[in-house]
Amino acid sequence: MTSASREHRLNAAFVMVADSLTDDYDVVDLLHTLVSECTEIVNVQAGGLLLLDADGELQVVASTTESAELVEVLQLAAGAGPCLDCFATGEQVSVPDVAAAARWPAFQEEALRRGFRSVHAIPLRLRGDTIGTMNLFGTSVGALSARDASAAQALADVATISILQQRVSAHAQLIAEQLQRALDSRVLIEQAKGAVAQVNGTSMDESFTLLRRYARDRNLSLHALAEAITNRSLPISALTTSHEDVRMSSRRPAARKQE
Repeated sequence: MTSASREHRLNAAFVMVADSLTDDYDVVDLLHTLVSECTEIVNVQAGGLLLLDADGELQVVASTTESAELVEVLQLAAGAGPCLDCFATGEQVSVPDVAAAARWPAFQEEALRRGFRSVHAIPLRLRGDTIGTMNLFGTSVGALSARDASAAQALADVATISILQQRVSAHAQLIAEQLQRALDSRVLIEQAKGAVAQVNGTSMDESFTLLRRYARDRNLSLHALAEAITNRSLPISALTTSHEDVRMSSRRPAARKQE
């Protein structure tokens, strides 16, 4: 990605995330947009997002690939990992070489097994309040540049403001409602991905690419589309497109460009 195209993509991402500063935005689309756009802008291969639920527990609410989701789930199960350290401190945590991250053995083993060689965790925070983390996974060794880390943090900050935009009196209730909806929608989206994968013979990642493309092209929320697929009001055949096109669009470069 050239410098000019990167800046254009970053500006477009800010517009998309800022559009959520309304009363009727879809939190699920916001979270998926945030992690998807960040992975593209900083040129890493996958991303995931952890948020607190109504019970104060971190949950995986968005991911760009199944591998990223599994690494996130493993960290939660083990109770240790760079993403959890990021949440605990409210500061970015960079792991430029996962092979050297012996302090988190369970995370290290799973990340390497999934092909990830680096990770950068970005806090979702507003002043002293951290509500989750966005985690960017690379398949090559190396830290994010200062410019990329700053851009990812800025996008995460705007998204956090969107989630916490109500007045302080409604703050706790807003978080509970928004995050519970995100968790419920994630289950629905996973079901839709599975249905599309079974019918079309695509992978879960390719099926998600197909769902996201269809939703974007028709200005639908992912939640609404997933609901239509699972209750069969929209046939999966309506999503039909070239499987090869989906496969090509879901692939990323094998290595991050050096600054």
